[in-house]
Amino acid sequence: MGFSRFLLRIFGWKVTCTVPDYPKCIICVAPHTSNMDFVLGKLAYMSIGRKAGFLMKESWFRWPLGYFFRALGGGPWARKNQKLSLVDVLVERFKESDELAIAITPEGTRSRTAKWHTGFLEIARQAGVPITLGAFDFKDKHIHLEKTFIPTGDNEADMRAIKDYYSQFTAKYPEKFSTEDN
Repeated sequence: MGFSRFLLRIFGWKVTCTVPDYPKCIICVAPHTSNMDFVLGKLAYMSIGRKAGFLMKESWFRWPLGYFFRALGGGPWARKNQKLSLVDVLVERFKESDELAIAITPEGTRSRTAKWHTGFLEIARQAGVPITLGAFDFKDKHIHLEKTFIPTGDNEADMRAIKDYYSQFTAKYPEKFSTEDN
């Protein structure tokens, strides 16, 4: 906890967290335009004394990175040829766990995209867990964990509300970040 806070402070970053430490939650993380977002997010969450898992495409889990990512709480996910959807797998995992926090980037890419994935909304709704909105603001070097979102079941309206929230933040590469609908 202290070392993570120390590293963030050395590089000029501030973390503000006002959301409760939910035993189970999804952490929606945006903007996501660089690999540095992963490092900052992990350090920020550790700096407030919390642990979160994450999923990454399985190609990142080859030697030697696989050991490193697993040690940080990561798990590989094969995007193709799965019998069950990721939503179904994670809903079941939440139902079976007493404590589980998983970070998800709804953009699903570091490239500019208007189409954000809605799976995290379905996971949260079906599993009955809250969504913590985590945001990077590179303009001010500030990481925010200040808003809880409860999905309504209307994915389109929920996504619009979430994108509206994230529109106030500046990505590392602003040209790669979009909160537009198309």
